[in-house]
Amino acid sequence: MAHRHSWIKLLGAAISVLWLSFTAVTAPAYAADKVTVFAAASLKNALDNANAAWTKESGNEVVVSYAASSALAKQLESGAPADIFISADLDWMDYVAKKQLIKEGSCVNLFGNSIVLVAAKDKAQPVKIEKGLDLAALLGDGRLAMGEVKSVPAGKYGKAALESLGIWPSVENKIAGAESVRAALALVSRGEAPLGIVYQTDAAADTGVAVIGTFPADSHPPIIYPAALLTSSSNPNASAYFEFLKSAKAAAFFEHEGFTVLK
Repeated sequence: MAHRHSWIKLLGAAISVLWLSFTAVTAPAYAADKVTVFAAASLKNALDNANAAWTKESGNEVVVSYAASSALAKQLESGAPADIFISADLDWMDYVAKKQLIKEGSCVNLFGNSIVLVAAKDKAQPVKIEKGLDLAALLGDGRLAMGEVKSVPAGKYGKAALESLGIWPSVENKIAGAESVRAALALVSRGEAPLGIVYQTDAAADTGVAVIGTFPADSHPPIIYPAALLTSSSNPNASAYFEFLKSAKAAAFFEHEGFTVLK
C-alpha cells in the first residue's frame, strides 16, 4: 500500500510539472497574439472605438500606444516592439520606411483631417483666419499652444499655415510647444493658454474648448494619416486587424469623429 501511495504521489508531481511547463510555453504565446499598435495621439477616440468593435467581433485584443508620431517613430527606431504604425503625417512614416521598419507594399493612406484655432469655451469669439489676422493681439500676454513645430505633425502643419498667411513672424516668440496635439489641446482646455492650434477632431473631443476659426486647406500641406505593417511583427492577427482598419466598418468610427476617409 505504501508503495502504491508513493507511486500516486510521483504521478501527481509529474502531472504538475507537465502542466506548469505547458502554461509557461503557451501563456507568452497567447499574450503575443495581442495586436500592438503605435498610433498618433489625435486618433485616440476613433481608434479606441474601432478597436472595441474589432475585439468584440474577432475575440482578439488590441493594445495601443498613443503619442506624437515623432516620438513613436523614434521608439520604433530604437527597437520598440509593435505590429502596426499609424502616423499623423507622411514625413514620419517615410522616416520609419527609410529605416526599413515597415513591410514593403503595406503602407496605405487612411484618413485626412483639418487644423483649427481653439479657445476655452467660455471665452470663444469667432475669427476669420486669413492673411492680415492679428493673432498676436488676440493672444495678448498669453501663448499659442500647439505641437512642437519641428517634430509633432500638428505643430508642423500649424507653422506651415501661419507662415503661408504671413502670421508666423508675429507669434513665433509666443508659442507654447507641446509634446503632442492632445497636450496642446489640454493647455487651452485648462486655461493655461488662451488659444491653440489643433486638429478639428481633437477640438470636437474636448467639451472645454470651442473652434473659433478653421485654417484654409491650401495654407498647409494635406493632412494625411498613413498606416503600415512593421517588419518586426510576426503576430498572426496583425494582418487581419490591418485589413479591418482599411474596411468600411472601421471607417465609420473615424468619420463619426470628423476624419475624412481617403482610401
